[in-house]
Amino acid sequence: MITSKQRAYLRSLANKIPALYQVGKDGVNDNMVELINDALEARELIKVHVLDNAFMSARDASDQLADATKSDVVQVIGNKFVLYKESKENKKIEL
Repeated sequence: MITSKQRAYLRSLANKIPALYQVGKDGVNDNMVELINDALEARELIKVHVLDNAFMSARDASDQLADATKSDVVQVIGNKFVLYKESKENKKIEL
C-alpha cells in the first residue's frame, strides 16, 4: 500500500505520460491483464483510458485491473486512471 505523499508524487509523474492502453466495449479481459502486467513490470507507472463505449466506469476498470495485477490505483480522473506497481527487476521510480 502506498502513502498519500507517495500517491501525490506518482500523480505528478503520471501527468507527463500518455495513456498506454484503452478499455473498450469488451471490458477487462485476460489478455489485457497480461499486457498491463507486463507494462507495469517494464514501466512501474502506466495510464489507461476508458473509452466512451465501454460498459464500465474508469473506477470499475481501475479496481478490476488493480486486483488482477496486484497493483495500486494512483488516480482516477474522468475516463482515465493511473496504476503503479513496483518492478521486481527494473526499479525506476524511487518512493
